[in-house]
Parts: sequence; C-alpha cells; structure tokens
Amino acid sequence: MKEIAIKQRLYPTTEQVNLLEQTFGCVRFVYNAILKWRTDTFYNDNQKVNYNSASSQLTELKKEPELNWLNDVSCVPLQQSLRHQQVAFKNFFEGLAKYPTFKKKRSQQSAEFTKSAFKYRDGKLYIAKSKVPLNIRWSRELPSEPTTITISRDSAGRYFVSMLCRFEPKPLLISKNTVGIDLGLKDLVITSNGFKSGNPQHTKRHARKLAKAQRVLSKKKKGSSNFYKARKKVARIQAKIADCRRDFTHKLTTQLVNENQVISCESLSVKNMVKNRKLAQKQSVMLTGLSLLDSLNIKLIGLEEP
Repeated sequence: MKEIAIKQRLYPTTEQVNLLEQTFGCVRFVYNAILKWRTDTFYNDNQKVNYNSASSQLTELKKEPELNWLNDVSCVPLQQSLRHQQVAFKNFFEGLAKYPTFKKKRSQQSAEFTKSAFKYRDGKLYIAKSKVPLNIRWSRELPSEPTTITISRDSAGRYFVSMLCRFEPKPLLISKNTVGIDLGLKDLVITSNGFKSGNPQHTKRHARKLAKAQRVLSKKKKGSSNFYKARKKVARIQAKIADCRRDFTHKLTTQLVNENQVISCESLSVKNMVKNRKLAQKQSVMLTGLSLLDSLNIKLIGLEEP
C-alpha cells in the first residue's frame, strides 16, 4: 500500500468561509502562542518542551475566559498544528532546519483534519462544525477514503483541500522506447527522436497585465485595505501563470513517462544557467525547465498509478 495526496479546488459557502477563516486564525494563534511559550521556557528555565507539554499548555489556554473563542472551532486542527511544530523543532535540533518562526496572518493559511474531524460519505466531504458538504471541483476519483485532509487558502484567496489516500499501486505497461531529452529556450524540451515541445511562455503572455497590477499596487499605502486588495489582484495573476506552467509541465512529463521505458536527461545545472547574465532574462523559462526535471524524476521513481 502507498499513500497519495490529491489536491482539489474548493468553493466553500459563506458560512464555511467564516468557519474556515476562524479555524485558520485559531490555528495561527495557538501555533504562535505555544511557540512563544516554548521559547521562553527554553531560555528562562533551560528546558526543552515536548508535544505532551505543549498539548497541556493548549488545554490551559482554552480554559482562560478571554480565549474562550478557541472552543468555537474543532480542536483537531489545533492539536495538529502542535504536532507540526514538534516536527519543526525536531528538525531544528537535528540541524536540518532553522528555528521555527511565527505564522503571519497574510501568508498562506491551512488547517489539518484527521478522521475524527471529518466525514467522507457517498462521495461528499464534511468537516467538523459544518453540516453542509464541501463544494469540491473533482478532477479525479479518490482511490480510497481519505485518512487526513488539509484545507488551505493561498495568497490569491483560493481555497483548496488536499486529501491523503492509500492505494494499491498498479504497474504501468512496459515500453521498449528509450529517449534522451535536452532543455532549451525556444523549445522547452527537445527529444532524441525529434519531438519538440514548444514553449508557451506563460509569463510573457501575462506580462503586461501583471505589470499594470504591480504599478497599481506600488501606489497604494502599505497596510491599507486597498493595498491588500491590489496585492491580492497581483497574487491572482501570478497564480494564473504558475497554474498554466504547472499544467504544461505535468502534461508533458506524463506523456514522456507513459511513452518511454528509459529517459536520459542532460547533466547541466539549470540553476547555474540562471546566474548567466545573458540567460537571466529567460529566468522564468529556465525555472520551468527545472520544475519539469523535478516532476519527471518524481514520476520516474513512482512509475505506478493509483
């Protein structure tokens, strides 16, 4: 059995938006409050705090009258945020990451729900504190019932739900084809058998619209409501560009993996090419090539489908 995370676009109702925003706020508050408490405990008392102690501190926070609003949302996302914080501290003490930082209100928000906080029934997904199923735009069927779901909101104001499912992998059909690929600027991918992928140049297509939105943003007073409205508009255009680039990359890599048994890639460093002043102007193209190689490696390692 393997696990796969399937991410889908979510269109919550007004009531669900209010619930999710309240949950995001509580998750962020708990994470930051416990992080401050752990930091103070470490520097003042020279003691490390484990997950159990952090969970007990959360219980004490919820008992305080002025923090009674923490009880208005499901407790599961709050506990999950502490588990993620524990992993962050573990990585820090092992030298794998920097010291955990506070979560910002304007950055991407997320809340994780385990099985006790959601229901999946007849193809519909329900979360705790909401009686109405989530309106999800399904692009594929789930291979099994989700074990964990994560609801997030990006900087462009879009909501997504990522569902972790288990599946029994089915090997893909074996192909006798072997191909070598070369990255380029005019054509993103050129194969040894003569195939040229072309280059949609999504950034160039949206450059004028993005520049106009960025000029409007630069004239707004930082911190004002109009500033955040303009910033969201810029984020939406950037998200559109990223989505188009990701869609092109996934379709191309899926085609290459399905049609060939062996794929050889050039060994040059795309990151070093970006440092070249003459190539830096094509940075978005090179970064697309870099993401394409990453996506191709992931699919080649799996070579199985749910």
